[in-house]
Amino acid sequence: MEGISGSCLCLYVPSQNTYGTIYIPKSYEVAKTMLEDILFFIVAFISEIIGAIAGFGSSTIFLPLALFFVDFKTALILVAISHLFGNLGRINFFRHGLDIKIIITFGIPSILLSFVGASIVGILSQDILKVILGIFLIVISILFLLRPVLKFPTNTGTVITGGSVSGLITGLLGTGGALRATFLTGFNLEKAKYIATAAAIALATDATRIPSYLSQGFLLEQYYYYIPILLATAIGGSFIGRKIVDKIDQQVFRKIVLVSIILVSINFIVDGVKS
Repeated sequence: MEGISGSCLCLYVPSQNTYGTIYIPKSYEVAKTMLEDILFFIVAFISEIIGAIAGFGSSTIFLPLALFFVDFKTALILVAISHLFGNLGRINFFRHGLDIKIIITFGIPSILLSFVGASIVGILSQDILKVILGIFLIVISILFLLRPVLKFPTNTGTVITGGSVSGLITGLLGTGGALRATFLTGFNLEKAKYIATAAAIALATDATRIPSYLSQGFLLEQYYYYIPILLATAIGGSFIGRKIVDKIDQQVFRKIVLVSIILVSINFIVDGVKS
């Protein structure tokens, strides 16, 4: 209809055995988009807090929740950018605790395989990626529920394998922090050194996969303005998480978060299989 700006919705009217048209004003669509954006940033902020408290990284929380707002490939690049900002902050704060030997033996394979994983994302369908992500998150969550203090041996072969596998999964699925942590905890590093070393490896992995995502067109122009807001949510969420981490029973909190991840992941698998 001339002079009406917006979109239309066709509905069946049983009493008249016909279809009617409802016009949705453009202002409603704009308001709906703004609300979804605000909710997305709130989720990013809360995910950073939860990740800091639970100890297995924000992307494990943020990525499955981001998929309720955007498609898989957009979620992948936005979560990676947010994750990069969070790691920059952690490295700056604990920069004197880096373990160079671990960064080389674990980090280099992780970086190389992250690039490989990021390069093949574009050739896989989003439904397949959702199913793979769902299965991975369920397996890793059950593993942490059954073995909260799981550690791997620290021999050279295991370290290189761990770096390779976690890097590949990070590049392909966008969330390998929990797996990376299980390998790094085996070194029994002091807290500051562990945080700095893990953040440095994660940062290098992010810096490798993000250009690959960008070259494949994962970040559309409409999401450019998300970047500075994600910077703020990453820094703010990480700061608050560090402040309240000692005030919460971490074991109980981790279990609640892991069960929630399992439930969300089941939904991804069902959606992927149905499609």
